Amino acid sequence: MSLDNAVWMLTALAAVVVLLTRMRLSSEHAQSGHAVVPLTVVNAHTLIGVVALAVWIYYLTSPSGGIGALALVAWWLEVLVGILILARWFARPGKHAADTTGDSWAEGPSLSILGHVGMLLGIAFFTWVVLADKIAG
Repeated sequence: MSLDNAVWMLTALAAVVVLLTRMRLSSEHAQSGHAVVPLTVVNAHTLIGVVALAVWIYYLTSPSGGIGALALVAWWLEVLVGILILARWFARPGKHAADTTGDSWAEGPSLSILGHVGMLLGIAFFTWVVLADKIAG
């Protein structure tokens, strides 16, 4: 498998993480038992993810150092916001609230940890790809 194919597959996985995070955080507003993330933070997280994805795909289709750097800034901002949201979940796990209802995704934060740690590792790889100029132009 070529490096370009691996980067495209990781890009598709990043898109899935952005979409699933949006869906899960949006559905938590209707649930009890969560430290609810404000909808403005959810919207900002999604918007940054979509922008990062769009700029990154543009970079992959027509590589340029400046566009790659811009994409990395957006990706790292997305990861930072995601990790902060995840940290909030651990810091305030819904004290004085009833048990979580209607969360058919997974019990506890395991799916979120997998997605956000995977995203952190993927963006670290994307950073190496841009800094080492590995995308064929």
